[in-house]
Amino acid sequence: MKTAIVLFNLGGPDRPEAIKPFRVNLFSDKAIIRAPWFIRVWLSRLIARSSAKAAYENYQLMGGRSPLLELTAQQARALEAQLGDEYRCFIAMRYWHPFAAETVRQVKDWAPERVLLLPLYPQFSTTTTGSSLSDWREAAAKAGLITPVTTLCCWFDDPAYIEATAAMVREAIETARAQNPDLKLRVLYSAHGLPESIVKAGDPYQAQVEATSAAVGARLADMGVEHLVCYQSRATPQKWLEPSTIQAIEQAGRDGVGLVVVPIAFVSDHIETLVELDIENRHLAEENKVPLYVRARVANDDPAFIAALAGLVRRAGEAGLCKEGGRCGAAHKDCPWERQRAS
Repeated sequence: MKTAIVLFNLGGPDRPEAIKPFRVNLFSDKAIIRAPWFIRVWLSRLIARSSAKAAYENYQLMGGRSPLLELTAQQARALEAQLGDEYRCFIAMRYWHPFAAETVRQVKDWAPERVLLLPLYPQFSTTTTGSSLSDWREAAAKAGLITPVTTLCCWFDDPAYIEATAAMVREAIETARAQNPDLKLRVLYSAHGLPESIVKAGDPYQAQVEATSAAVGARLADMGVEHLVCYQSRATPQKWLEPSTIQAIEQAGRDGVGLVVVPIAFVSDHIETLVELDIENRHLAEENKVPLYVRARVANDDPAFIAALAGLVRRAGEAGLCKEGGRCGAAHKDCPWERQRAS
């Protein structure tokens, strides 16, 4: 069947002038800041303004723009090459162009027989997958796009994805061992953090991050390394998931162990890998006398990762999932996207 695959991600500013509006869009999202709209609008501008200088400087380290759209386009082209002519990939970003409303029009003009929604967030959260899918549903309704839809809402435990990730972690461990064969190593699975209140309200993100990390770790049992899940990128004053990546790095310094840092919830390089992990946290590790700091690469268009995505797409088509159903490794009634829609 003629199938449109919509790849979702957060997006990023494509020029210095876009940094502020991108951040305002991010912190205006009711899935991120859970407050009445008038407070949320005020807070989004306050947060964007208060950290504007630091944000600008960080994006300058990447040439004044985020590489996320370009990298997602590379993933889209690679996925199309794996799947063949019946499939075409489209990109919808949540907080900067191309927005869902723009992409819906492109999909409608192509006139597919079905649409497959594929968020590039392996682990489901209401703040990422849930927000992107809700935004898409609203845009599709406004545009009158009524093509049958299948949603791959989360794929944190997909065996091919786990194998591809484990291979990249193994590569990083081997790099670390080559630099210091006798050093004790600890793998940090660093995921974007969330306020604890969101998880306590039923968001499955933390459980899925931990399940992904455990599955990857199980495939590295022969490597003789320690494993720890941690969370980065705290953005608000609330209590966030712990340990933070900062706390884990500081502890590694006290323990005298080398670190292999794995961006476990990211599949594309962006500011949180290229600046936060590669520059800020590396500097923090040096300050805390961590003897070795190696960052595992992100999937981007890694062939094994793209093959895993292609497998997800093919199985979704073969399974004939119901309209707006979820492929989450659970029964349909347990799908987190279905639960969010129902609530």
